Amino acid sequence: MPSTLTTGISFKTQLLYFIVFVTRYIDLFYHLSAYLILMKIFFIGSTGTRHEADIDTIQLEWLLGAPAILALLFHYKFNVKEILWAYSIFLEAVAILPQMFLLQRLGEAETITTHYIFALGAYRGLYILNWIWRFIFEPKHHFDYIAFVAGLIQTGLYGDFFYIYFNQVVKGKKFELPA
Repeated sequence: MPSTLTTGISFKTQLLYFIVFVTRYIDLFYHLSAYLILMKIFFIGSTGTRHEADIDTIQLEWLLGAPAILALLFHYKFNVKEILWAYSIFLEAVAILPQMFLLQRLGEAETITTHYIFALGAYRGLYILNWIWRFIFEPKHHFDYIAFVAGLIQTGLYGDFFYIYFNQVVKGKKFELPA
Protein backbone atom coordinates (compact mmCIF):
# COMPACT_ATOMS: atom_id res chain seq x y z
CA MET A 1 0.00 0.00 0.00
CA PRO A 2 1.49 3.39 -0.94
CA SER A 3 2.53 5.58 1.96
CA THR A 4 0.25 8.40 0.78
CA LEU A 5 -2.73 6.36 1.98
CA THR A 6 -1.51 6.48 5.56
CA THR A 7 -1.29 10.24 5.86
CA GLY A 8 -5.05 10.67 5.92
CA ILE A 9 -5.32 14.28 4.75
CA SER A 10 -8.57 14.93 2.89
CA PHE A 11 -8.14 16.69 -0.44
CA LYS A 12 -11.80 17.67 -0.35
CA THR A 13 -11.44 19.36 3.03
CA GLN A 14 -8.45 21.25 1.62
CA LEU A 15 -10.52 22.20 -1.42
CA LEU A 16 -13.39 23.43 0.78
CA TYR A 17 -11.01 25.52 2.87
CA PHE A 18 -9.53 26.93 -0.34
CA ILE A 19 -13.04 28.01 -1.39
CA VAL A 20 -13.66 29.40 2.13
CA PHE A 21 -10.57 31.60 1.96
CA VAL A 22 -11.11 32.73 -1.63
CA THR A 23 -14.70 33.77 -0.91
CA ARG A 24 -13.90 35.30 2.48
CA TYR A 25 -10.93 37.27 1.23
CA ILE A 26 -12.58 38.62 -1.92
CA ASP A 27 -11.84 42.04 -0.38
CA LEU A 28 -8.10 41.39 -0.72
CA PHE A 29 -7.53 44.46 -2.84
CA TYR A 30 -10.00 46.74 -1.02
CA HIS A 31 -8.02 46.91 2.22
CA LEU A 32 -4.45 47.58 1.18
CA SER A 33 -2.11 46.63 3.97
CA ALA A 34 0.98 44.49 3.41
CA TYR A 35 0.16 42.29 6.40
CA LEU A 36 -3.44 41.61 5.37
CA ILE A 37 -2.55 41.01 1.73
CA LEU A 38 0.30 38.61 2.60
CA MET A 39 -1.74 36.71 5.22
CA LYS A 40 -4.76 36.37 2.95
CA ILE A 41 -2.59 35.15 0.07
CA PHE A 42 -0.89 32.72 2.47
CA PHE A 43 -4.24 31.29 3.65
CA ILE A 44 -5.48 30.91 0.09
CA GLY A 45 -2.22 29.43 -1.17
CA SER A 46 -1.68 27.04 1.72
CA THR A 47 -4.92 25.20 1.04
CA GLY A 48 -4.46 24.72 -2.68
CA THR A 49 -2.52 21.45 -2.40
CA ARG A 50 -3.49 17.90 -3.35
CA HIS A 51 -3.76 15.12 -0.75
CA GLU A 52 -5.49 11.72 -0.79
CA ALA A 53 -7.83 12.56 -3.69
CA ASP A 54 -7.99 8.93 -4.77
CA ILE A 55 -9.58 7.68 -1.51
CA ASP A 56 -11.46 10.82 -0.53
CA THR A 57 -14.91 9.82 -1.79
CA ILE A 58 -17.43 12.09 -0.05
CA GLN A 59 -19.73 13.95 -2.45
CA LEU A 60 -19.37 17.74 -2.25
CA GLU A 61 -22.67 18.85 -3.78
CA TRP A 62 -24.50 19.23 -0.44
CA LEU A 63 -21.47 20.67 1.30
CA LEU A 64 -21.18 23.37 -1.37
CA GLY A 65 -24.89 23.91 -2.02
CA ALA A 66 -26.38 24.19 1.47
CA PRO A 67 -24.01 27.02 2.54
CA ALA A 68 -24.85 28.87 -0.71
CA ILE A 69 -28.57 28.71 0.08
CA LEU A 70 -27.95 29.79 3.69
CA ALA A 71 -25.79 32.70 2.50
CA LEU A 72 -28.56 33.89 0.21
CA LEU A 73 -31.06 33.68 3.08
CA PHE A 74 -28.88 34.95 5.95
CA HIS A 75 -26.51 37.86 5.32
CA TYR A 76 -26.07 41.41 6.60
CA LYS A 77 -26.37 43.19 3.25
CA PHE A 78 -27.55 41.92 -0.09
CA ASN A 79 -24.38 42.50 -2.08
CA VAL A 80 -21.77 40.18 -3.56
CA LYS A 81 -19.11 40.83 -0.92
CA GLU A 82 -21.44 40.19 2.02
CA ILE A 83 -23.07 37.11 0.49
CA LEU A 84 -19.63 35.63 -0.29
CA TRP A 85 -18.55 36.37 3.28
CA ALA A 86 -21.65 34.62 4.69
CA TYR A 87 -21.05 31.73 2.28
CA SER A 88 -17.47 31.38 3.53
CA ILE A 89 -18.66 31.27 7.14
CA PHE A 90 -21.33 28.63 6.44
CA LEU A 91 -18.98 26.59 4.25
CA GLU A 92 -16.23 26.67 6.87
CA ALA A 93 -18.67 25.15 9.36
CA VAL A 94 -18.89 21.95 7.30
CA ALA A 95 -15.47 21.96 5.59
CA ILE A 96 -14.13 19.41 8.08
CA LEU A 97 -16.71 16.77 7.13
CA PRO A 98 -14.68 15.25 4.25
CA GLN A 99 -11.75 14.88 6.66
CA MET A 100 -13.96 13.19 9.25
CA PHE A 101 -15.40 10.83 6.64
CA LEU A 102 -11.88 10.00 5.44
CA LEU A 103 -10.82 9.23 9.01
CA GLN A 104 -13.87 7.00 9.38
CA ARG A 105 -12.95 5.20 6.17
CA LEU A 106 -9.31 4.69 7.18
CA GLY A 107 -10.12 3.86 10.82
CA GLU A 108 -6.83 5.36 11.99
CA ALA A 109 -4.51 8.27 11.36
CA GLU A 110 -0.88 9.22 11.81
CA THR A 111 -0.06 11.46 14.75
CA ILE A 112 0.85 14.42 12.53
CA THR A 113 -2.53 14.16 10.79
CA THR A 114 -4.39 14.15 14.11
CA HIS A 115 -2.41 17.18 15.28
CA TYR A 116 -3.36 18.96 12.04
CA ILE A 117 -7.05 18.17 12.56
CA PHE A 118 -6.79 19.23 16.20
CA ALA A 119 -5.27 22.55 15.10
CA LEU A 120 -8.20 23.15 12.74
CA GLY A 121 -10.62 22.55 15.62
CA ALA A 122 -8.60 24.55 18.13
CA TYR A 123 -8.65 27.46 15.68
CA ARG A 124 -12.44 27.44 15.93
CA GLY A 125 -12.24 27.17 19.72
CA LEU A 126 -10.16 30.34 19.78
CA TYR A 127 -12.88 32.04 17.76
CA ILE A 128 -15.31 31.28 20.58
CA LEU A 129 -13.01 33.12 22.98
CA ASN A 130 -12.90 36.00 20.47
CA TRP A 131 -16.72 36.15 20.42
CA ILE A 132 -16.86 36.31 24.21
CA TRP A 133 -14.21 39.05 24.27
CA ARG A 134 -15.97 41.10 21.61
CA PHE A 135 -19.37 40.73 23.27
CA ILE A 136 -18.01 41.92 26.62
CA PHE A 137 -15.63 44.67 25.54
CA GLU A 138 -16.94 46.10 22.27
CA PRO A 139 -19.48 48.90 22.25
CA LYS A 140 -23.08 47.75 21.86
CA HIS A 141 -22.08 44.17 22.76
CA HIS A 142 -21.19 43.01 19.25
CA PHE A 143 -22.92 39.75 18.37
CA ASP A 144 -22.46 38.17 14.95
CA TYR A 145 -25.25 35.59 14.77
CA ILE A 146 -24.05 34.14 11.45
CA ALA A 147 -20.54 33.40 12.74
CA PHE A 148 -21.91 32.26 16.11
CA VAL A 149 -24.34 29.67 14.72
CA ALA A 150 -21.87 28.41 12.11
CA GLY A 151 -19.12 28.26 14.73
CA LEU A 152 -21.26 26.23 17.11
CA ILE A 153 -22.05 23.77 14.32
CA GLN A 154 -18.39 23.52 13.35
CA THR A 155 -17.24 23.04 16.95
CA GLY A 156 -19.91 20.37 17.46
CA LEU A 157 -18.65 18.44 14.43
CA TYR A 158 -15.27 18.14 16.17
CA GLY A 159 -16.77 16.66 19.36
CA ASP A 160 -16.05 12.96 18.74
CA PHE A 161 -12.65 13.72 17.25
CA PHE A 162 -11.60 15.77 20.31
CA TYR A 163 -12.77 12.99 22.64
CA ILE A 164 -10.69 10.35 20.81
CA TYR A 165 -7.76 12.75 20.40
CA PHE A 166 -7.55 13.47 24.14
CA ASN A 167 -8.07 9.82 25.11
CA GLN A 168 -5.54 8.40 22.67
CA VAL A 169 -3.10 10.83 21.03
CA VAL A 170 -2.48 13.01 24.09
CA LYS A 171 -1.76 9.82 26.06
CA GLY A 172 0.83 8.76 23.46
CA LYS A 173 -1.32 6.17 21.69
CA LYS A 174 -2.07 5.91 17.98
CA PHE A 175 -5.31 7.54 16.81
CA GLU A 176 -7.72 4.68 16.10
CA LEU A 177 -11.46 4.88 15.81
CA PRO A 178 -13.44 2.47 17.97
CA ALA A 179 -14.64 -0.61 16.08
